[in-house]
Amino acid sequence: MTSHSIASREEWLAARRELLLAEKALTRQSDALAVQRQALPWVRVDKSYRFDTEAGAMSLKDLFQGRSQLLVYHFMFGTNYAAGCPSCSMIADGFNGFTEHLAQHDVMLWAVSRAPLQKLLGFRQRMGWSFPWASAGDSDFNADFNVYFSEAQQQSGAGEYNYQSAAIPLDALPEPVLQIAAGCGTDGPTFIQDRPGMSAFVLEGGVIYHTYSAYARGMDVLWGAYQWLDRAPKGRNESGIWWRRRGEYESMVQSPAASCCR
Repeated sequence: MTSHSIASREEWLAARRELLLAEKALTRQSDALAVQRQALPWVRVDKSYRFDTEAGAMSLKDLFQGRSQLLVYHFMFGTNYAAGCPSCSMIADGFNGFTEHLAQHDVMLWAVSRAPLQKLLGFRQRMGWSFPWASAGDSDFNADFNVYFSEAQQQSGAGEYNYQSAAIPLDALPEPVLQIAAGCGTDGPTFIQDRPGMSAFVLEGGVIYHTYSAYARGMDVLWGAYQWLDRAPKGRNESGIWWRRRGEYESMVQSPAASCCR
């Protein structure tokens, strides 16, 4: 016997219509939030950045590829990682399909990481992806957009992530972080030198402006699988690390987790 409440179809419809009112209110609030997000002031980007890509070295302006808008997913793949972050990989699993649609709507999407390009491309091939991926290498790009922290910054507690202090006690990292770090072939402190995020840019009159960035749970809506889970009967149903990179699941998952990125 289930412990969940059971109802007649009529009772279910009444409850569902009540929920629909709340869902519509949330949709309207989300629409209003999108308008507020787009109304943020822009910040001119005058600094030069170099990226390694399949087409050779590119500047930030080059990444626009003729479009006026650029979205960057800051994929956690540090220089010392053996494989990309599984949480970022789960998010990136959705990129292939919609990058073409975005490009046709004047928006270019790139993943950017610090790992060397050949390592990124090898992992992309392993995962069966085709979206554009660039290496920011040793440039300041990741640090300037608050998704990379040097060892010195970690030790001093300097730096800002998700608009607050990025300091994390390195001697007491949560077990899930250590597990995910090990799965990337590195240790916890090295793993969290890189963080996930996304940044948006616009090109107007030959000038690049930074318009928006989001981090941690600010990217929940970009994590497509979670949007489906939120509508499944048991929701996210998490109590531990349950997700893997595609192709790494051994069997039916029994104990679903809190992401290192959340």
